[in-house]
Amino acid sequence: MLLKEKNVNVVVNDEVMTAYIGGEIDHHNASSVRRKIDSELEIRRPRELVLDLAGVNFMDSSGLGLILGRYTKAADLGISFRVEHPTPATLKILDLVGGDRMITIIK
Repeated sequence: MLLKEKNVNVVVNDEVMTAYIGGEIDHHNASSVRRKIDSELEIRRPRELVLDLAGVNFMDSSGLGLILGRYTKAADLGISFRVEHPTPATLKILDLVGGDRMITIIK
């Protein structure tokens, strides 16, 4: 099942929910992306949440908050979490804050 929103497409397959995030993740749109992902998490209760960041071309601290907040939300719900395909700039931000020590990141 594919659920589209401006900066996020959510696909659910076999208890794995993948949120394909694209474009800019900043203070203008991070909250709508967060609401979409959280809503689907609450409804579907997948075994695993994957954030695919291949399409992200800019991310500020709001994007970092989006990622870390989904990590915490997934953990609170007993859902495993990982980030896939971060762009070099996004990976650099995650590394700077130690996200790579908390979060499974698949390049």
